[in-house]
Amino acid sequence: MDTGLLILRVVFGLVMIGHGTQKLFGWFGGPGPRQASGFVGSRGFAPAMFWTLTGSASETAGGLLLLLGFLTPLGSIAIAAAMLTAIVGFHWPKFWAAEGGYEHALTMLTAAVAIGITGPGAYSIDAALGTSLPWPVWSIIGVLAALGFLVGVTTAAGRRRSAAGAPQNVAA
Repeated sequence: MDTGLLILRVVFGLVMIGHGTQKLFGWFGGPGPRQASGFVGSRGFAPAMFWTLTGSASETAGGLLLLLGFLTPLGSIAIAAAMLTAIVGFHWPKFWAAEGGYEHALTMLTAAVAIGITGPGAYSIDAALGTSLPWPVWSIIGVLAALGFLVGVTTAAGRRRSAAGAPQNVAA
């Protein structure tokens, strides 16, 4: 079981680091922060650069924490919040990724939650140091992450509704 968790954490952590750094730095053929924030802004998130950097940093830092198996619940929550935002704010209601849907984000969300619930396993910094977050702290952090997600999505939804009737300004 611990070997399986190690493989999952390492591969998933590396993928999330790559996914986040595509937007943060333009690495791995990614758009970089300017282009990514243009897309984020087009979906109603404002200020677009703030939400771009927050989401990308959550993916990158969360991936690093899971890769290392260090502060694993925090890494899981960071990724889960970013993926929930991606699902609701960018991909909904389509499901298949080939159609711009949330299939891929749901898979990443599921992996993050599964690792957060299961823990990092024996081959992790958390296990070596004996660190863990007690359930009440984990719950409070989860609630705060969910509130941040809801504020972002609500803001975006409100901006989309108000922008639907207004002429679009494409200059950024």
